[in-house]
Amino acid sequence: MAEFDLIIRGGTVIDGTRMPRYRADVGIKDGRIAKLGKLKAHQARRVLEAGGLNVAPGFVDLHTHYDAQLFWDPYCTMSSWHGITSLVIGNCGFGFAPVRPELRDRAMLTMTRTEAIPYASMKAGLPWDWVTYPEFLDSLDRRPKGVNLLPFVPLAPVMTWAMGLEAAKSGRLPTEAETREMCRIIHEAMDHGACGWSAQRLGRKSVQADYDGTPMVTDIMHDETALALARVLGERNEGFIQMTYVPEPGDFEGDPEAHAERHYEELALAAGRPILYNAVAVNDAYPERFRHQLRWLESCVQRGIRVLAQGATLEVGFAFTFKDWNLYDDMPAWNEATTGSVEDRLMKLSDPGRRPALRNERNVGLITNNYADIFVLECREPSLKKYENLTIGEIAQREHKHPIDAMLDIACADGLNTEFYSPPINVRVDYLKEMISSSATPIFGVSDGGAHTKFFTGGRYSTEALIKIGREHNLMSLEELHWRLSAHPAMCAGFKNRGTLVEGAWADIVVYDLDRLAIKPMEIVHDFPGGEWRRVQRAEGYQAILVNGEVTFADGRCTDATPGRLLRHGG
Repeated sequence: MAEFDLIIRGGTVIDGTRMPRYRADVGIKDGRIAKLGKLKAHQARRVLEAGGLNVAPGFVDLHTHYDAQLFWDPYCTMSSWHGITSLVIGNCGFGFAPVRPELRDRAMLTMTRTEAIPYASMKAGLPWDWVTYPEFLDSLDRRPKGVNLLPFVPLAPVMTWAMGLEAAKSGRLPTEAETREMCRIIHEAMDHGACGWSAQRLGRKSVQADYDGTPMVTDIMHDETALALARVLGERNEGFIQMTYVPEPGDFEGDPEAHAERHYEELALAAGRPILYNAVAVNDAYPERFRHQLRWLESCVQRGIRVLAQGATLEVGFAFTFKDWNLYDDMPAWNEATTGSVEDRLMKLSDPGRRPALRNERNVGLITNNYADIFVLECREPSLKKYENLTIGEIAQREHKHPIDAMLDIACADGLNTEFYSPPINVRVDYLKEMISSSATPIFGVSDGGAHTKFFTGGRYSTEALIKIGREHNLMSLEELHWRLSAHPAMCAGFKNRGTLVEGAWADIVVYDLDRLAIKPMEIVHDFPGGEWRRVQRAEGYQAILVNGEVTFADGRCTDATPGRLLRHGG
């Protein structure tokens, strides 16, 4: 009988512990790393030759929205193409449990806008064989999985269950009984394996609004409610919280930013558990913003307060049409003009009476710093082809128009089919180095995998980090980089025996050629249920990706193996 199921032979092991790399064979047995060192081929049932390649722990992504997609795509692509072997679902307070049967359709409609997941795909792909959160976890357990899943309890459905949708959307403070019911649901969910809870709290002008343009339930939740739910984790001494919080001026006295920082600290102290701060992001035009965030996060480290930074290391550009675009929702005029059917949007965006308000609102620092920088990628109407590959600024100057009018005139003349591209606002390498070098140690990721799939391709972040931070600019060693991509997020989120290549750990592994590593061009694929499409970018240079000791991808080709697991309680 073979001693090992698989030996990865002759590679350079970068084990995720920050220890120096070394040449070794990796022996795998029953899904775990059984032996590291000089092994013999006859000891294994199968040998994977890795000479000249790096062998490292699979990557861990703490911020995804694959809650729907995993039911029709067990590999949670794009993420698994780029070496992600474990991920967290249920982020930002959004999800599908607990949900009463009569509100299932409403839950899907919510996700069509706030995370831009196609309704037709959810309608065709979600089995809805659950009502409660424990039943949802049981459903996940039954599904084939190509990656490991760690589940948050999302607060939006919890609040809706306890208060009713209308009351939860009203913004009123929950009653004592309603708060007790929310606490009961979280206790029950964590008894069955949930890893904590999540919430998006972006106020009445949320940039990620509900399908009808109104704020999400959690956007208008109260600090008192969040603290009560944090205490649940404190009582249990387990789990963690992921939260995005931008308080509204006028709801309290003083500076909103200072209020948010105090509240994060209060949550961390009430829970006694890690709080994932979402997120530190560089804007090249406003560097003091991310520097201020880092100074506060560094002060939390110094004071022993467990507010952990998530860092957006990815260059994010957005490709979009106004048929689907929703990321100007924090501006009331744009929110109103981009809700409703395609016909409603076309009518509103064409309306000269609405244009002054659209021109006056400036979305600086989130998606773009200047509308004039947006490119016209492709027009469907032949007479508009002349605009392709020009910026809105160039077109506006030629036609003596305001940039907003230039952009919307083209979009409306094309039936809202024109594809635009908003280029990244975070391309300066020196600022990236400054962010990732902070003593607050930002967690790499924030991929938003499974969300906004018609706009951008965040699932490539791990490959981009290896290329940009490791190979091209040498901003940190591969030893440090693999710790940041695997062990660090695994430790923060409570993954057990994952994120490092040490004996006894689960064999989640990437085998890759750093020199060949590449991200392929963006493409549109029609592989979602309901006839829907998405934008993707594939990877090159990964010889093998393993989950729990089984190869899921070999040279970019899926093996159809589904060894992934639902990691109840992180293990």
